[in-house]
Amino acid sequence: MFLSIDRSARQFARAGVVAATALLVACGGGDKDRPADGAAPKLRVALLTPGPISDKSWNGSAYEGLLRLRDSLGAEVSHIQTKTPAEFEENFRQYGAQNYRLVFGHGFEFQDAASRVAPSYPNTIYVVTSGRVTGQNLAGVAFLFEEASYQAGMIAGSATRTNKLGLIAGTELPPVKASFEAFTRGAKSVNPKVEVITSYVGNWDDVSAGKEQALAQLARGVDVIFQNADAAGLGVFQAVKEKKALAFGTNANQNAIAPDVILGSVVIDLPKAFMLIGREVQSGAFQGRVIHLGIKDDVVRLELNDALADRISAATRAAVDSVGAELKAGTFRALADMIGRDSATTPATAPAAPSKP
Repeated sequence: MFLSIDRSARQFARAGVVAATALLVACGGGDKDRPADGAAPKLRVALLTPGPISDKSWNGSAYEGLLRLRDSLGAEVSHIQTKTPAEFEENFRQYGAQNYRLVFGHGFEFQDAASRVAPSYPNTIYVVTSGRVTGQNLAGVAFLFEEASYQAGMIAGSATRTNKLGLIAGTELPPVKASFEAFTRGAKSVNPKVEVITSYVGNWDDVSAGKEQALAQLARGVDVIFQNADAAGLGVFQAVKEKKALAFGTNANQNAIAPDVILGSVVIDLPKAFMLIGREVQSGAFQGRVIHLGIKDDVVRLELNDALADRISAATRAAVDSVGAELKAGTFRALADMIGRDSATTPATAPAAPSKP
């Protein structure tokens, strides 16, 4: 039976967690999940998200990845939405005690909790997306979001008529700041006159606050906004649509949300990333490390909105495609100080599998 646990599922007494953990340890833990014939147990995968999976962005894409693991690998899956660092650690421990094999903490903010919990549950593999933590059973996934963000910046720098671009995010996390820097570099590479205005909503959920931040930027002359704000980003799109400006989607392909104003989306193919990692874990080939996934791996990409193709000149499109080719070949140098790959931070490699995701 597949499990799907929402936020309400963690409203149980702490005493119950302790008792359940003690019982699992006393009874031998994982043996209860192993078939009597000695066959390998079913892969059990859990996902902790910091926001709602209805955001059509960061969290929703991760949940799609979880379902891909269920449908393609036959995994038993579980999901919990968490808010605070205390909840991060509590739920990491819960899944370790329940002998889940793979647990994703979806976001940079899960790093500390995963680092504390992982040594206590060596049979559970903890993976933190947008993270750089490592251990025997711990990995960070560094999505090279900067790559496609640079390309989006090139388009924005060419499309602006006011030479003012807006950046809006939920909170000031390092991966977000890095993508904003890459976007700015891309914009200035084609339009040195560009001015960039940056705002933070203060959270990732408040659609109204996202709209207010966008309206404030638009009132200052911004005519293209690059947002990375999860559910709050939906409010950004509302404001941009009202003022007939332009925007970019992020994390998921958000082009269809507001096709008349979204030039394109900087996409992280989370289902593909989850499958790469899930297959590695299932095959027994997992190694704790930082996993870099970007354009070269076809996990990060810029997806343009065909409905607004006439807003991007042929020259700009050619320049963007040229940068994309260099990024895929590993020869692009304008972001070399921000991103990199080495032997200690290798990409995930998918072992032979009977079917594709």
